[in-house]
Amino acid sequence: MKIAILPGDGIGPEITKQAVNVLKALNLGAELVEAPIGGAGYEKHGDPLPDSTLNLAVKSDAVLLGAVGDWKYDTLPREKRPERGLLRIRKELNLFANLRPAILYPELVGASTLKADIVSNLDIMIVRELTGDIYFGQPRGIQTNESGEREGINTMRYSESEIRQIAHVAFQIAMKRSKRLCSVDKANVLETTELWRQIMIEISKEYPKIELTHMYVDNAAMQLIKNPKQFDVMVTGNIFGDILSDEASMLTGSIGMLPSASLDSNNKGMYEPSHGSAPDIAGKDIANPLATILSLAMMFRYTFNDEKHANKIESAVKKTLSLGYRTADIFSPGDKQVTCSEMGEAVIASLN
Repeated sequence: MKIAILPGDGIGPEITKQAVNVLKALNLGAELVEAPIGGAGYEKHGDPLPDSTLNLAVKSDAVLLGAVGDWKYDTLPREKRPERGLLRIRKELNLFANLRPAILYPELVGASTLKADIVSNLDIMIVRELTGDIYFGQPRGIQTNESGEREGINTMRYSESEIRQIAHVAFQIAMKRSKRLCSVDKANVLETTELWRQIMIEISKEYPKIELTHMYVDNAAMQLIKNPKQFDVMVTGNIFGDILSDEASMLTGSIGMLPSASLDSNNKGMYEPSHGSAPDIAGKDIANPLATILSLAMMFRYTFNDEKHANKIESAVKKTLSLGYRTADIFSPGDKQVTCSEMGEAVIASLN
């Protein structure tokens, strides 16, 4: 296994270090090569996605990424900002399928802001299309119109083939779970998602065992809070998936608990926590590394087809939580509050 390690910015290096320590503790002889991305890439090479980093990612079997972004880069030209590096690597590697599980561990029911009976035993998989939609559609930009007024332009655009490929991923995941799939769109007002719904219905004929339902995105946002356990697998476009998956993260008590996988058509993937770089707490050793460690488990499951080590990592996280270890974001009175590095050490101890 050759794995590219891209720590990124903010808390990225701290949380990635703990995941790497867990990987090393498994003694699998993986080749780990580190490279900069985001603000770190700009600082070193003047580019948020340096050519050397992209080449490494292309030649590696999988990518483990921390997080990108920092307020200090907000004044840079847009193409030089850290987030552009993240969008570009997803596009360059054709990582079109973003899997974001939202699982609430029993030990963390009290960390959620919702009532226990609403969120207990929560297990949702959000499948987000990642390389199309308004984040990539053209034309885009800020321009001056005929009346001399500035206007911003972004284009929501999906091709039939883009929708079909993410649909198949979602249906196949639903087949391995409870065979229920909810497609989220805004087909009543957006032609882009009207096409999305049409194609989802067409593809559903190839999966007769799957119960396909549809929901407008505004209602889905409400239902995730009102009755989240009605969902099992959700599939949606890039911008809706971005928002809904972050919303779902708070059902679990903290976005610091949510891993993610971004896959191409061959299940080569980039694995990263769903949260951001949190520059306000960078360097304080208080970030939660569990989302990154759980992303490592997803790497073994989806790219390396290694259920044994995926389960081993997830079991170690569960054991660590059952022992009462908590970082600040999931801490409640009576727990054992630990630092980022201490949490990583506790997970490694629980591997045995």
